[in-house]
Amino acid sequence: MEYVILKNPVADWLVALAVVAAVAAGLDAVKSILARRLAALAARTDAKWDDIAVAALRSTKLLVLVIVGIYAGASFLVLSDKAQLFIGRVTITAMLFQVAIWGDRALRAWLLATRAQRNEDPDRITSSAAITFLVRVALWAVVALMVLDNLGVNITTLVASLGIGGIAIALAVQSILGDLFASLSIVLDKPFVVGDFIIVDKMLGTVEKIGLKTTRVRSLSGEQIVFSNNDLLKSRIQNLRRMESRRVVFQFAVSHQTPAPVLRELSEMIKEIVSAQPQVRFDRAHLNSIAAPSFNYETVYYVDNTDYAVYMTTQQEIYLAILAGLEARGVSLALPMQTVHLARGPAQAEQPVEQAAWTGEDDAKAT
Repeated sequence: MEYVILKNPVADWLVALAVVAAVAAGLDAVKSILARRLAALAARTDAKWDDIAVAALRSTKLLVLVIVGIYAGASFLVLSDKAQLFIGRVTITAMLFQVAIWGDRALRAWLLATRAQRNEDPDRITSSAAITFLVRVALWAVVALMVLDNLGVNITTLVASLGIGGIAIALAVQSILGDLFASLSIVLDKPFVVGDFIIVDKMLGTVEKIGLKTTRVRSLSGEQIVFSNNDLLKSRIQNLRRMESRRVVFQFAVSHQTPAPVLRELSEMIKEIVSAQPQVRFDRAHLNSIAAPSFNYETVYYVDNTDYAVYMTTQQEIYLAILAGLEARGVSLALPMQTVHLARGPAQAEQPVEQAAWTGEDDAKAT
């Protein structure tokens, strides 16, 4: 037992090995107990944090626990400075990687939990994926730099080089990066989400997918429209899904032969017709202009339902009721018309009446 190996008696080596085994086994047992307790708690609650904690805890690597045990056991031995430095750096590196594994596993568990709620909250699918991807990249990048710094590498020059290289890459792929940051803007600001019906310039459809570079929209005619995220945010977007009520304005014209008392009655008639419709708020109805061939009315009302079919059905019923009311009052709608006055010259006055009338008809048709 007193035989010396590498400046340490065999008894010290046995104590160190016992410490390694005890520390590794103890940490593994603590991990298992905590995982079981958290799993039991997660089964009784609807919160996501406990499920994420269980997934992260179960990703603990046994090799990392053994390395921590070796670090603890090395304290019972007399080792050279180089050996102690090596063991310390290996232990710190292993712990850094374990932290990165915990974070990565927690992010993936959060993403899976978000996707499980796809039917309840579909707009979180793309945002969760984008945020998870960026955070995972940042996490592993930071851990890699910390590991290099722990191993004695001068990362100042490396960081500066990465900065210069990053600028060059950014200039080369600025269009892609523009779409990427536009995607993040869409994800965070949420001008629209998956399932919304939007109008972009003259194109309209339902949002199917918001990707890192493009957004895909299914048009009413069936084809898929692909928008660049950067170009999409530069456009004027109408989100019809978030419309709370629909404002409707329509006009019609009646004949200029309509008597003044009847004209006064028409506004009240329109108000009664519009107010009688379900889910409709009447705003106003007025004789808004007097043109040469007609009297023009303008009506404004609101439909408290965003369904387009409900809006069209309501509009149809209003139109039919107005036509019936006009017919009951003997009022006709104004039609486009043009009056042509024909003047006969001295030579035409000597022509028979029938021939002059015929000529006037032809002239009117030609006009």
